[in-house]
Amino acid sequence: MLDPWLPPVGGSLGVVGESLDAMILVHTFESPIGPLTVAERAARVCLLHFGADGDAIDRMFDRWYPGEARARQPVPAIATVLERYFDGQFSALDEVAVELNGTPFQKNVWQALRRIPAGTTISYSELARRVGEPAAVRAVGTANGANPVAVIVPCHRVIGSNGSLTGYGGGLDRKHWLLVHEGVMSQALF
Repeated sequence: MLDPWLPPVGGSLGVVGESLDAMILVHTFESPIGPLTVAERAARVCLLHFGADGDAIDRMFDRWYPGEARARQPVPAIATVLERYFDGQFSALDEVAVELNGTPFQKNVWQALRRIPAGTTISYSELARRVGEPAAVRAVGTANGANPVAVIVPCHRVIGSNGSLTGYGGGLDRKHWLLVHEGVMSQALF
């Protein structure tokens, strides 16, 4: 079982006079699926968001970490791991330490997502079974949709029981791209 408090991938560039453990580092970078905003806290990724940085991200951090300082600066260790993933080294994501913000049920679902190997998919009903709640398929789907660390916590690997792509916070086009990239689907869209 993957622990949401895995050892860190590596260090980050610091801000003079600030401890990295007391700082949330936020950076947006371009990827093959568009801009990704990543945030690191105490050497663990606490956010990977589809899209650019903005007020919504600050509001989220105000809820999760009230009063904690933030710095907009590169997070090179995480950027390197994501570049490796986008270059086809799918297991690189397994090295990333994450900090998951959610309810105990959500965290259980997100930990189960990290155990789905690249190149495979499972259904929402199978995910519900794996978390010990086989009747909670909708709740599992809702938790999957609330995943704050997209791609690294691979919610894109969960599909409908009939094999169809179903909702994805980053859009079905991104979900399709990620599954094609991992060799699960063909290039033909839907």
